[in-house]
Amino acid sequence: MRIASALFALLSAFLPAFGADEAPRPLKLIAAHGSIRSDEATLVWDRPEWAVKGLKYVVTQDGVKIAETDRCHLTARDLKPEHGYVFEVKADGSPTIWTSLRLRTKAKETIVNVTAHGALGDGKTLDTQAIQAAIDACPPGGVVLIPEGTFLSGALRLKSDLTLEIAKGGVLKGSKNPKDYLPLVRNRFEGWEMETYASLLNAGKMDHAGTASVRNLSIRGEGRLSGGGAELAKAMIAERGMRGRGRLICLLNAADVEIAGLTLDSSPCWTLHYIYSERITCRGLTIQSRVRNGDGLDPDSSSDSLIFGCSFDTGDDCIAVKSGKNPEGNRIARPTERTRIFDCNFLRGHGISLGSEMSGGIRGVLVEDCVAGKLLHGFQIKAIPARGGFIEDVTVRSCDLQKISILSDLNYNRDGEAAPTKPVFRNYRFRDIDLTKADVSKPVIILNGFAGTDNRLRDVRLEDIRLPAGASVKIEDAEDIVFTCVAGPDGKPPVFQEKNVDKVVR
Repeated sequence: MRIASALFALLSAFLPAFGADEAPRPLKLIAAHGSIRSDEATLVWDRPEWAVKGLKYVVTQDGVKIAETDRCHLTARDLKPEHGYVFEVKADGSPTIWTSLRLRTKAKETIVNVTAHGALGDGKTLDTQAIQAAIDACPPGGVVLIPEGTFLSGALRLKSDLTLEIAKGGVLKGSKNPKDYLPLVRNRFEGWEMETYASLLNAGKMDHAGTASVRNLSIRGEGRLSGGGAELAKAMIAERGMRGRGRLICLLNAADVEIAGLTLDSSPCWTLHYIYSERITCRGLTIQSRVRNGDGLDPDSSSDSLIFGCSFDTGDDCIAVKSGKNPEGNRIARPTERTRIFDCNFLRGHGISLGSEMSGGIRGVLVEDCVAGKLLHGFQIKAIPARGGFIEDVTVRSCDLQKISILSDLNYNRDGEAAPTKPVFRNYRFRDIDLTKADVSKPVIILNGFAGTDNRLRDVRLEDIRLPAGASVKIEDAEDIVFTCVAGPDGKPPVFQEKNVDKVVR
């Protein structure tokens, strides 16, 4: 009892900064979407509101400790097929079990090696037909294996209840000939539905009014998925224009999908794009891109995404959360909701971005325990007045960033009939953010809303933000903005540049 009382007193010391409505509660522990196999499962749990940096979690399996970690995820391995397990997670030093989960592993998977269907893997022979034959022949729940070697391919079409695994030393390499990505598919790019070339990996069929067309899919392994890169991009643009390119991976109306462990590189366009999808896990990925419009990962009008343990090195947005563009996105009105991004490393790129195609709305984004290098815009929320829609309920906490940007006007992607109203930006929380490496020659925090009383940026809280010396903050068209413990190393507040603001508390 004394130990429990002492723990409660310790936790209570953290609570005043967060408010009574954020008192400790049981953590939510789940198996990451699409991650349960015959021999492993990936566990994900909530980070407590009161957690301090370096907090350790103890994970048990059927009452036996299997790991201690400072991350909010763990892959339990060497499990038995068709076997039930109970996993529990608690904060280190606490006598209380914060969360538990019961799960059952799947039956032993049948493995179909693509070489058994004639794939050569010599890096020269086009193996598309042989790999597709292996996919088509694979029984429900089975694994299509890309072994060691370089397997050259055009567009491949995946199906439900399938794992595509690229083994260590294996490369699935995209052809550089755009004819290998025919027939065209109905897709979405820069917010509009249109026909494009197929991607290297394709799953599902797009229907903005429909539910999932492909389920229970895993794309995983320790190998590489490498596209046709700039040469393929140039050829696709010559044939179909900038918006006609395919992706590296494209999921359409998909559900319960895992993309895990792989290196993804050399896409002709966006690298990993999923549209009208739900319960998607992206974990342990290394994403590299240098092509124009080479976004790393694009959740698009999709719900319940888990993105964690990934590394991004891109020439455009690292992650870009989207939901369509005016006027089509306003009419379809399918938002992206409940996106959790954590334990990721952003080396290079334009930003960790919400928008700019957001006419269907974006809500419920949580970014935590991430480290970002010198991204062009850092963490950014972006739109233009014509978009309509909303971006709301966003939390960023316990991250190392070099810039925070909320932008209400952009000099690109401005075509499309305007929405009847301007976008709504509201309810943002930034807490425990290290901005000490930011470039102070420009504002390190930009908070812009839209002109007009109904569309100003509203309800933003910034707490415990550590700034470099000489930092400035720019605020425009905003109200109800609160700064708490936002200061440089000497304790001095930043220089504030303000225009058309109301109810700003510093």
